[in-house]
Amino acid sequence: MNNIVIAGAGVFGTALAERLSTNPNNRLTLYTIEPKVVEDIMENHQNRAYFPSRHLRKEITASGDISCIYDADYLFLVIPSKAIEGFCRSLLGKIKEECLVINMAKGFADDGQFLPELIPFAHVGCMKGPTFAVEVLNGLPSALTYGGDHDDYLRIRDSVLADTGIITDYTADMRAAEMLSILKNMYAIAIGIVSGRYNSPNVDFIMVTKAVNEMKRLLALYGCSEDAIFKYCGIGDLGLTSLNDLSRNRTLGLLIGKGFANDPKSGVVLEGMKTIKIMGDLIFQKHLEENFTILQALYELIYGDSNLNNYIVSVLS
Repeated sequence: MNNIVIAGAGVFGTALAERLSTNPNNRLTLYTIEPKVVEDIMENHQNRAYFPSRHLRKEITASGDISCIYDADYLFLVIPSKAIEGFCRSLLGKIKEECLVINMAKGFADDGQFLPELIPFAHVGCMKGPTFAVEVLNGLPSALTYGGDHDDYLRIRDSVLADTGIITDYTADMRAAEMLSILKNMYAIAIGIVSGRYNSPNVDFIMVTKAVNEMKRLLALYGCSEDAIFKYCGIGDLGLTSLNDLSRNRTLGLLIGKGFANDPKSGVVLEGMKTIKIMGDLIFQKHLEENFTILQALYELIYGDSNLNNYIVSVLS
């Protein structure tokens, strides 16, 4: 049996548990700090805090006791990015040496580091790709890129993901997979803005093409593999996030494009907004604005004194 613990019983953690539990060789535990979620899963086979109308497979258990992780063969991290470092340090010396720790959180650490660099274990990887949680929960074919050691990838692909309907591809460059999962949210906002203005497939794919090229240049700027753009974590995740209205970052772009709001200090906290600031500051510091037309225009719209019309002219010229 694969003893699997998913840290984080929110929307995606629950969906992942449901999908992985279809493999009879997987024993699934959801670890969460929310006592009511533990109680709901154990007593009712539901997680109504996140999926009010769904029942979960009876094979899934839940626990609020962190010791449930100590014997795990696989630990999936589906917790907020800001909690990754402290959570992992609390497990030092307690989990099995051969435990494979897979980061599924997205975003930079507060100091700009990639999240896997803060995970102090022998076997660390990441999984990123075009997956909306509700479709994972519903059993639809879904794809993820594994970033990390190739032998660890084979362990995941051939053992954990067998019979789950989740397909994978691979990159040895874990930083590239992490980077792409960060960038796609920013470019989803950028593309959503022009979609809100024009509602035009022609215009959308002008933006998608430009976004792919800028993402490749940002990968190179960080010393990451540019080829990773062609994996599920690259073009696949960009397409899902930037062209589908289930995406929160695209939805924000649509609202801006329709003239509703572009206030970064509003109560809406989205992954892409932080990325715009970090990446925009970087290209201005390095005087690379001309190489990143979309990023420059987006940064000036959100954090500068530009306006929507200037943004549209800049990105479509």
